[in-house]
Amino acid sequence: MTTLRLRPEDPADTGAVRRVLAAAFARPDVATPPEVRLVDELRAGDAWLPRLAMVAEYGGEIVGYALLTRVRVCADGLNAPALVLGPVAVAPHRQRIGLGSSVVQAALEAATELGERLVVVLGDPAYYRRFGFSRADRMGLTSPWSGLGEPWQALVLSPSTSNEPPPPHGDVVFPPPWSKV
Repeated sequence: MTTLRLRPEDPADTGAVRRVLAAAFARPDVATPPEVRLVDELRAGDAWLPRLAMVAEYGGEIVGYALLTRVRVCADGLNAPALVLGPVAVAPHRQRIGLGSSVVQAALEAATELGERLVVVLGDPAYYRRFGFSRADRMGLTSPWSGLGEPWQALVLSPSTSNEPPPPHGDVVFPPPWSKV
């Protein structure tokens, strides 16, 4: 029986994660997909949160990946922390068996355990809706991708206490590596 193991990325996983990203985002017009470089650059910056870089190991092979990194929500002079989900990838030979959903759910659960409150994503609304994401613009969140409408989404994570303030709203500021995607 093949087992699925979901866990934070280990530094020794870098090569396997790069291979999963390269295969999942392969395009004939580029040698290295931008998502590979994005993760490499995020690893080297302040937005990197090692406990929120989640891998899916299936039968001892890393076949899935979901990354949450730090973004900031700025409004009225405030600068509140939030997270961005992406990239999410599953090796092509292991797609369509639920590994993507499992690794995303594991990353969101880890973020909730760490007390995070807000996650944004740019992606397929039909896919991300299953995790509770909805239109970010309706939550008062803007970004360079706001004009895309439905694909610009956000998720409010469960608060750890009932006394926590509502999640922030305003302009979501991404770390520099995101400007290259």
